[in-house]
Amino acid sequence: MIGKLTGILAERNPPQVVVDCNGVGYEVDVPMSTFYNLPSTGERVSLLTHFVVREDAQILYGFGTAEERATFRQLIKISGVGPRTALGLLSGMSVGELAQAVTLQEAGRLVKIPGIGKKTAERLLLELKGKLGADIGAPAHAATDAQADILQALVALGYSDREAAAALKALPKDVAVGEGIKLALKALAK
Repeated sequence: MIGKLTGILAERNPPQVVVDCNGVGYEVDVPMSTFYNLPSTGERVSLLTHFVVREDAQILYGFGTAEERATFRQLIKISGVGPRTALGLLSGMSVGELAQAVTLQEAGRLVKIPGIGKKTAERLLLELKGKLGADIGAPAHAATDAQADILQALVALGYSDREAAAALKALPKDVAVGEGIKLALKALAK
């Protein structure tokens, strides 16, 4: 398996790039999130990869971060979600946004991505709930330690992840933990 490519970025044709590794050009399909962060043509680039071998093709997918590649691998394990759909999903939203959508069970955000219908979105939310949302979801909407503590406190008090995250969004970003919990409880009591 090819796990990483480092070389010169020879071509950029979204969503595909060609990475020249010592005279061998590898065609790599990348999500748009990775594509926008690539250096200019002719510069050195390093991509983490996932190699797919099918009966009719061998395709190399590239990612700028380990988090993107891990999420891609989680997505393609889901029934009905192939590499193209997973690539489209990662092109339409960041890993953090996807994790937040999973944590908050927001199928509407997923349906906005081309190629994702209502049934696929619901399957994604169900399959990824304990895997993606738990690992990455809290930091996606809890930017500071104080916000993470407030979120944890609200969940400990019996509120769902969705309710706690919604209350957290309404709080000022620099609020202290004690004050934030009070404000969140007031908002949730309404």
